Amino acid sequence: MLIADHNSPVRRFNVSRSLILQVGGGVLLMAGLALGATLHYFQVARDAAENRILREENLTLRGQLKTVRERIEHIGSTLDRVERFDQKLRSITLLSDPQRNLAMGPVEQAPGVGAPATETQFTELTSMESPKALVGKLDRLSAEATRQEQSLQEMQAYFQDQKSLLASTPSIWPTRGWVTSDFGQRLDPYTAERVTHAGMDIAAPHGKEVNAPSDGTVVFAGLEGGYGNVIVIDHGYGIKTRFGHLSKILVKAGDRVKRGVPIAAVGNTGRSTGPHLHYEVRVNGIPQNPRKFILEE
Repeated sequence: MLIADHNSPVRRFNVSRSLILQVGGGVLLMAGLALGATLHYFQVARDAAENRILREENLTLRGQLKTVRERIEHIGSTLDRVERFDQKLRSITLLSDPQRNLAMGPVEQAPGVGAPATETQFTELTSMESPKALVGKLDRLSAEATRQEQSLQEMQAYFQDQKSLLASTPSIWPTRGWVTSDFGQRLDPYTAERVTHAGMDIAAPHGKEVNAPSDGTVVFAGLEGGYGNVIVIDHGYGIKTRFGHLSKILVKAGDRVKRGVPIAAVGNTGRSTGPHLHYEVRVNGIPQNPRKFILEE
């Protein structure tokens, strides 16, 4: 019934039950569709947000992967240079010390490393390199770095030994003066016979300092026949030096001496014709020309 106002006639409408049910069903259907659309919208929005996060993470991972590739290339290039430098050093050691055999190559390679690093063994990486392949390259780089470390430890030991050898080589004049008799054949000043002179005679004022020509240990200090007062220093590596005709001895057997440290004074003791220093260098007991070892002018 519809009543517009008090003066208007009443209007009557009849609505069947089936129509009401149809309208109610339609309303419910529309409400369900609206609810489903709303839920779908929120699901899509959530998926879009997750996709955006995944895209950002993917970009970040790509950037990190690119950085990893660049670092692998850099490390590989560095190892390549170290390998070449190592081989150069080993070539040098072969020239100066062939018995060590260091030029035959570094220590034995780790399993799976293969041949020594080359310019392209580690540095050629494609832009599509998979993470698994990168892990494999990192493992090989790690093994190569370990091998190079062992190789360089060998070289360090060699050069440390060479440093010790240089410190033990009698490379300076034990005293300054005039060389009156060199190493080799000469006429004996007492007998006038031709004999072998096992050292070098350096004439200098009486009492002038005699210095150790290199690091070593004093193994003898005292009188020795015609040489008068004598000092013998063992420098290691089979090298010994002998100083004769001394007027004063400043060290004793067992003392460690350094290059340039005063050990005695020039004298005229023993079988001598005047103040001078008799200086010998022996390698494995064999007399050598002292001039071969002296680096000073």
